[in-house]
Amino acid sequence: MSQTTEQLYQSDIGDILENSLTGTRPGPDECLRLLESNDIYLIGMVAGHLTRQQFGKKASFVNNIILNYTNVCITDCKFCAFYRSPGDKDSYTLTLDQIEARVKTASEMFKIRQVLIQGGHNPDLKIEYYEDAFKMIREKFPMIGVHGLSTSEIDMIARVEKSSTKEILSRLKDSGLQSIPGAGAEILVDSVKDVISPKKISSDDWIRIMDEAHSLGIPGSATMMYGHVEKNQDIADHFFKIIKLQEKTKGFMAFIPWNFEPNNTLMKEQGIVEHGAGGLQLLKMIAISRLVFDGLIPHIQSSWLTNGVGMAQLALQYGADDFGGTLIGEEVVTCTGARSTELTGEIIINAIHQIGFQVEERDNFYNVVSLL
Repeated sequence: MSQTTEQLYQSDIGDILENSLTGTRPGPDECLRLLESNDIYLIGMVAGHLTRQQFGKKASFVNNIILNYTNVCITDCKFCAFYRSPGDKDSYTLTLDQIEARVKTASEMFKIRQVLIQGGHNPDLKIEYYEDAFKMIREKFPMIGVHGLSTSEIDMIARVEKSSTKEILSRLKDSGLQSIPGAGAEILVDSVKDVISPKKISSDDWIRIMDEAHSLGIPGSATMMYGHVEKNQDIADHFFKIIKLQEKTKGFMAFIPWNFEPNNTLMKEQGIVEHGAGGLQLLKMIAISRLVFDGLIPHIQSSWLTNGVGMAQLALQYGADDFGGTLIGEEVVTCTGARSTELTGEIIINAIHQIGFQVEERDNFYNVVSLL
């Protein structure tokens, strides 16, 4: 870090970065200063240094598929190009046999270690649908972790069943749910949610359901979808709501910032957002995420899905330590036309090696399966 010492002294955020290097995470006001700074390279240098201190020159990934089990949804989020209303001619819901066939094929072809299960808010699906799917996966494919259902999907199931979300989570855990993804957070500020997803659960409900999951021994990831109508203050608030919960539960394994893609969405159609945030903003969000969660949430994902392999390689030098998953079969981002490519483990391994890093293939819980 010696080459950056002079830059730290000259930078208007040098004090924050010096504190980060000595183990003091930025507070809310300092986080806002970082978000308002254009010194992305310097923030990234410090974030990358902290990451290499913890992980060395290694990056992990998981061979996985996304199982988008239904596109039927009654929540009508303006940022989503994937959903279809009940009865729409393009709507679908996978049967248990179809789910088994997809998992079996992916297991045989790609030796997947995780299935990420996410879909629309389908009012016709009862809890038994999910229980049967999870039990089948865990019984027939014990090496594959079940990482599934956003907090808003959990809320939907609870409303269908006229039950509490904690009871739903408990039943799903008993049937094989092992961890919960962070989807549905977007930005944890209700004035933002009122614009982009007015029918979705509130910020407090997202936090509450995650808290319940963690209390039941279901760890998860936290996410942030930026690059739409949010302000820097909203992003800072989002970070610190997640920090507060993590300090309480220690239940988050990873944080994943990803940028909103407006194509084919109502937000673009209505002129609310014209274009995506771009690569520089990704690197800034990755780096600041590492600083604010340092020592608290261990893993930061590179967010290749919306930004491509090249940006993901840079993200691994700006504070990310995990490439994420292969995400075979992903449909949600694909519907925006923004998806870069469908990755295989081999492509990810090569991409990580290209920047001089070792590769760790991991499982659902970030345990190393093999060093490549």
